[in-house]
Amino acid sequence: MTSPLQNDRYTSSATGPRSDDAVVARVRNLQKSFGDVDVLRDVNLDLYASENLVILGRSGTGKSVLIKCMVGLIKPDAGSINILGYDVLKLSQDELNELRLQVGFSFQGSALYDSMTVRQNLEFPLKRNLGIYDPAELNERVVRALEDVGLESAIDKMPSELSGGMKKRVGIARTLILNPKIMLYDEPTAGLDPITSIEINELIVKVRDKYKTASIIITHDISSARHTADRVIALVGGYNKLEGTFDEIKQTTDPELEPFFNY
Repeated sequence: MTSPLQNDRYTSSATGPRSDDAVVARVRNLQKSFGDVDVLRDVNLDLYASENLVILGRSGTGKSVLIKCMVGLIKPDAGSINILGYDVLKLSQDELNELRLQVGFSFQGSALYDSMTVRQNLEFPLKRNLGIYDPAELNERVVRALEDVGLESAIDKMPSELSGGMKKRVGIARTLILNPKIMLYDEPTAGLDPITSIEINELIVKVRDKYKTASIIITHDISSARHTADRVIALVGGYNKLEGTFDEIKQTTDPELEPFFNY
């Protein structure tokens, strides 16, 4: 599978010219309905290298559907999706699987295997996707990934022994262990207490800074958006309602968005 146009450049109308930044993901005119319900009506976005882009919106506005379309888990009704130069909607299943190795997906529920220890959960993608079975190499990679999320002491624990925040961290470590170029976070602070939420937000920023990943953070949590976003897209009614920095977006007087900032 060849990858065209990976160094293409574009312009973001919300933040001004971005001629020095490579676009690593581009979505245009994306539409998705479920029965009579139009979830995504006309969504457009550019994700730049080493950028944290927050997709902000109320529950049920199609935020999670958007990122699932981006990695081929859901097929949109119309539009185009380009990830790392690949036309996602034209890829075979094998090509999609190859692309997904470069796009880490941090699920809302962490998606850990309950019957496996933390170590085994992190070894699993290394064995399945990279064919690594050498015990020393597996241990080195697992320990390093857990150190990056501050959980090396939990390496032999079962998921049932972990708090919600710890599970989130292990889920992120399991994603990072494959060194993805793009990270997708689906409601990373959902169900967490305020202090743990801050820790997860700080980890998302640390991941960007250390790994130079581009990330999309799906959230309805204003605190998470404030702490993690380089740029925000407000998704309302299946459209990009507003786009800009957090400080720009919070000045809105739009009646559908203003309540977010008046908590």
